Amino acid sequence: MINLNGVTKRFMNKVALKDVDLELTKGKIIGLVGENGSGKSTTLKLIAGLAHPSKGTITVNGIKVDRIAKQVSYLSELDEYYSFYNVGQTIDFYASQFADFNAEKAEEIRMFMNLDRNAKLKHLSKGNRGRLKIVLTLSRDVPVILMDEPLSGLDPMVRDSIVKGLISFINLERQVVLITTHEIKEIEAILDEVILIKNGNILGHKNVEQLRIEENIGIVEWMKKISG
Repeated sequence: MINLNGVTKRFMNKVALKDVDLELTKGKIIGLVGENGSGKSTTLKLIAGLAHPSKGTITVNGIKVDRIAKQVSYLSELDEYYSFYNVGQTIDFYASQFADFNAEKAEEIRMFMNLDRNAKLKHLSKGNRGRLKIVLTLSRDVPVILMDEPLSGLDPMVRDSIVKGLISFINLERQVVLITTHEIKEIEAILDEVILIKNGNILGHKNVEQLRIEENIGIVEWMKKISG
């Protein structure tokens, strides 16, 4: 479903990704992990069509990514909404911008996230803005969902319930989900695969269940093992 072939991305004199080859298939939730500045966010932006590779090609469902990828729903680590809108108006605005936006699903997720439709965005806490981003991202009926630090700002007390709730709003028969996160322990239980990136290089790509069965370790232990 997602293919990166020999992808390199440079920003001036800095190389953010180096000759990356990746193949990601549908029906999986995949974690992209690594230190700050390792290339995680750059990878997501390239797949979303928000940045362009300096070398190599990226395809989604066999179609080369060019400009903004229409088959991708992207949750940014940044807040980029109209602060004078309320929650309901923001959802309605997204529905007007994306033909694949499922308003009924958005309402279902909003209620699960316990967000008031009439609450002004400028008055929302960082955690509730994070919940709204999840609502908007998961409400698009697209094959690829990209989530850049979706748990950032969320109260640790509610992260577990929100992570478990994500499963019910993802159609794994036709979608693939790629998540970057530092909250590895919270999200490990729902991951099918994990990819470790460091200094723009892919150090490893593993099936999480095989890690547990064959090596008897979790993701954090695996990261330490192969990254030194």
